[in-house]
Amino acid sequence: MVHKYVYLFSEGDGSMRNLLGGKGANLAEMVKLGMPVPQGFTVTTEACTRYYDDGKKISPEIEAEIYEKLAEIETLNGKKFGDTKNPLLVSVRSGARASMPGMMDTILNLGLNEDVVAGMIAGNPDPKFERFVYDSYRRFIQMFSDVVMEVSKKRFEVIIDELKEEKGIKDDIDLNAEDMKKLVVLFKAFYKKEKGVDFPTDPKEQMMEAVKAVFRSWDNPRANVYRRMNEIPYSWGTAVNVQPMVFGNLNENSGTGVAFTRDPATGENALFGEYLINAQGEDVVAGVRTPSPIAMLKNDMLEVYEQFAAIAKKLENHYKDMQDMEFTIENGKLYMLQTRNGKRTAAAALKVAVDLVEEGMIDKKEAVLRVDPKQLDALLHPQFDASALKKAEVIGEALAASPGAACGRVVFTAEDAKAWADGGEKVVLVRLETSPEDIEGMAAAQGILTVRGGMTSHAAVVARGMGTCCVSGCGEITMFEEEKYFTLGGKTIKEGDYISLDGTTGKIYGEAVPTVEATISGDFYTYMGWADEYRTLKVRTNADTPRDTVQAVKFGAEGIGLCRTEHMFFEADRIKAFREMIVAKTVEARKEALAKIIPFQQGDFEAMYTALEGRPMTVRYLDPPLHEFLPTKEEDILELAQELNITVEELKIVIASLHEFNPMMGHRGCRLAVTYPEIAEMQTTAVINAAINVNKANPTWNIVPEIMIPLVGEIKELKYVKDIVTSTADKIIAEAGVELEYHVGTMIEIPRAAITADEIATEAEFFSFGTNDLTQMTFGFSRDDAGKFLDAYYDAKIYESDPFARLDQTGVGKLVKMAVELGKQARPDIKLGICGEHGGDPTSVEFCHNIGLHYVSCSPFRVPIARLAAAQAAIRSLEDKK
Repeated sequence: MVHKYVYLFSEGDGSMRNLLGGKGANLAEMVKLGMPVPQGFTVTTEACTRYYDDGKKISPEIEAEIYEKLAEIETLNGKKFGDTKNPLLVSVRSGARASMPGMMDTILNLGLNEDVVAGMIAGNPDPKFERFVYDSYRRFIQMFSDVVMEVSKKRFEVIIDELKEEKGIKDDIDLNAEDMKKLVVLFKAFYKKEKGVDFPTDPKEQMMEAVKAVFRSWDNPRANVYRRMNEIPYSWGTAVNVQPMVFGNLNENSGTGVAFTRDPATGENALFGEYLINAQGEDVVAGVRTPSPIAMLKNDMLEVYEQFAAIAKKLENHYKDMQDMEFTIENGKLYMLQTRNGKRTAAAALKVAVDLVEEGMIDKKEAVLRVDPKQLDALLHPQFDASALKKAEVIGEALAASPGAACGRVVFTAEDAKAWADGGEKVVLVRLETSPEDIEGMAAAQGILTVRGGMTSHAAVVARGMGTCCVSGCGEITMFEEEKYFTLGGKTIKEGDYISLDGTTGKIYGEAVPTVEATISGDFYTYMGWADEYRTLKVRTNADTPRDTVQAVKFGAEGIGLCRTEHMFFEADRIKAFREMIVAKTVEARKEALAKIIPFQQGDFEAMYTALEGRPMTVRYLDPPLHEFLPTKEEDILELAQELNITVEELKIVIASLHEFNPMMGHRGCRLAVTYPEIAEMQTTAVINAAINVNKANPTWNIVPEIMIPLVGEIKELKYVKDIVTSTADKIIAEAGVELEYHVGTMIEIPRAAITADEIATEAEFFSFGTNDLTQMTFGFSRDDAGKFLDAYYDAKIYESDPFARLDQTGVGKLVKMAVELGKQARPDIKLGICGEHGGDPTSVEFCHNIGLHYVSCSPFRVPIARLAAAQAAIRSLEDKK
């Protein structure tokens, strides 16, 4: 049987998402539900994969199948492609299986040329119709040139602006038929100047070039960035949807819009959206004109509004989720062009999930699977300080497109946003309107402010998905992009000046407004309570201060999985004593210096145990190389030498002796304790005494210290350091006359430790996987330097994600799984956790659940993310076993 690469909408359904892509599957499902969808066809994701396998060519059999289905939709629609009297015009759109709003390309009005245009006008000499035809043609030239031939559409916008200025008009809609005709001539001339050939006129050539362009757009830079951010595999490919055009720009009885069944910013159960009269879909999404709220459609076209509201309700009930719909009205008749599960803010996602359960539409288990764990991040970050906000001057107000607070220095391009953010600056990206090319800059910015565009513009949709604050459609701004400044509310704001945005109210402040900790709504606690009902994996936090500990406990942390003790040594009141220890020439001198640190270290641990209120804490002993505690600048060396009462030469000899060519693989971790056992003695004294004191003050807590020896690669070095720990601890406990249980374990962060985990488990009572170092040592590259070349690896499709952000399950994961299995063989009751940054990454959390870890540990603000990811992993794991 011949392999099928092209399906009519009527041949598919919603279950075929992997093959037809999200858009194609949903169009097929809407046809099945009897909705007014222009009948078209979908070229499958398999055809996209084949296109790349065949060296970026469409095979003759796929081309033949496309033309065969084109003939079928000609019959269905009673029009003929390329015909001059009754032409079929089509849209060509991308549609991957995962929603990627604005990341790939669309072409409208395909099939137009001079003959078709002339034939259409001959059949209807009304000047308004003539204007519509030429408007459609100039749009097609612009989009085809941009998407297929890579001539930027912005350059065509310049031509439009010049014509409007020449005529003294403000809006595109004020251009008449002659103006549109003139634009077509100007556009074609510009195209020829740029490409050296005439604009293509053969509709079949236009069709195949457009399909190829959509396939190519799967691999464009912005799609690649979006895929990495959202963990969408490159191998999926995109489908192409070819659909007969319906024209929102036909006349004043036509229009186009985008709407959601619930408010995507708040989750409120009310129809939310926007539309434009006499416009095509791109006008709403691109934000070139500011649209009207969907409720006003009642006044313009009551019947259409009521029909649309009924369809919206039917779609939400069918998909049991909030829907994002695109529609066009052609001469008073409604057509549905798309539906999908709507992108929404984190607050809206929680409200919709909780409301759908309360409405009886879904159960709690389904609700827990509905929210992307990464979205919770947006709920957990600071808002504006209320007292500072009262004093701040509002210089403008626009649409509150994506909630939250943002404060930063103004930049005007996505490139600058990324560059400044990479340099450590907090920035606010200010644009006339954003486009998909701006994705990296939008991701780097604290907030986004646009002059044009509504609540469903590109800026609004993408910002909501990212959890980034956005204020859009501020038409009061006068923009000077080239000169890098804008004016608003009587103020001139230049590049580098501070502004603040409130994405919840739409207010813009011409100054830096301080922020305060986020407050979380009742929906959050309800929802996270449901998640915890299904979760089996414990979630701890990585914290080094009582303040971070308290924050993490508020977010639901069940203990500390990693307390990095070296961070405590950098405090001003103890760094001098630690430096004295480093420069000491005898054991006695080192012990004397370390004795000064014990009260500080013990006080820190007591404060941490108190903040945890009896929850467990894993204390990692000193890990970094000693050179990190000493200065490098000449003036700092001079000052320290005086402070330590030694000569500059003596200090320089110590610094030189600590120099290493590769310090991350040098004298650090347990190797320090092997060389200087007194460091491990001091830390053990502090931990054990702190536990005894806090247990005495709080008898019901029963603190059991967990002491973690880092960077072990050989069982004998672990035993050597463990013996120091146990002899010191046992002596203190005996002298105190108390009973205190404690555990000694290790971090598995060297490949050799993973391979010999069965041996190491005979001494270690627990393993914590330090996947940051384990990734670094397994791949053989430095996490501090890898960023310089990883982009090239992403572009070449060697890696699809950053292995330091998302656990490499194929290589590093195999080592972790091996260590888990070997460790359990030697010690069946061994406790297993992970404390690298991967502990807060949802896909990595799922991996940890599946291989049988007991807990994950992550930074305080990622605790809710890990809790939800762990719940989803547990639910999916149970479903897979059924």
